[in-house]
Amino acid sequence: SQPLSALLMVAPLAQSDIEIEIEGELFSQPYIEITLRMMQQWGAEVSYENMRRFHIPGGQKYRAQNYSIEPDASSASYFWAAAAVTNGRVRVEGIGSEALQGDAAFVDVLAQMGCTVEKSADWIEVRGPEMLDGVDVDMNAISDTVMTLAAIAPFADSPTTISNISHIRHKETDRIHAIVAELRRLGVKVEEREDAVTIHPQGQLQAAQIETYDDHRIAMSFAITGLKAPGVTILDPGCVAKTFPDFWVRLDALCAKAR
Repeated sequence: SQPLSALLMVAPLAQSDIEIEIEGELFSQPYIEITLRMMQQWGAEVSYENMRRFHIPGGQKYRAQNYSIEPDASSASYFWAAAAVTNGRVRVEGIGSEALQGDAAFVDVLAQMGCTVEKSADWIEVRGPEMLDGVDVDMNAISDTVMTLAAIAPFADSPTTISNISHIRHKETDRIHAIVAELRRLGVKVEEREDAVTIHPQGQLQAAQIETYDDHRIAMSFAITGLKAPGVTILDPGCVAKTFPDFWVRLDALCAKAR
């Protein structure tokens, strides 16, 4: 999705029209939708058919403006998950019911698990239940939050299956392998397939040191596991600097009142 977004963004400035046709599967489609909507918000004309063919007239100019940028929904997922797993309440401001980012749909998965989700134009709030329900969910479109769901799945009352995610094997690390390896380190029963994982409930997790594979999302996800299970140690916590340098400070502040 990133090379396609880059090409789409520069295309209006070309001297002539540009046609882009997709061959094969387009992964992370919600990010392309963000790009298209933002291009239009900034004054660029683009037409497309079923996310397979794009037409961008050349000779255009973007319109200067003041623009409010949404908070990162992928990073927000850890705090919504914290509420889900602790029977707590977390409201993330600045991102609401009309969010551009596909990963904001992570809260809809939490709703399937029994969480109460409220959305306004300016915030999304999650309240966790006494016990999470297991889910069977296709997370191809919101794959950056797969690790977040996997980290809280052991605390559900039934198995959770996350499917159609083979492409996350080619991210910062093989994220399916990392999920499976680290959950098993905690004593969780996990079934691994090429494009899916099934995570079984685990009454009490065993203490463990979590390898992060230099992957920020593995570190932040399993930190949420540690809110519920004592004895979880995150190795190489500094790897979160890639996207969320003050994550540990924010997480500590979130938990301060509970302590």
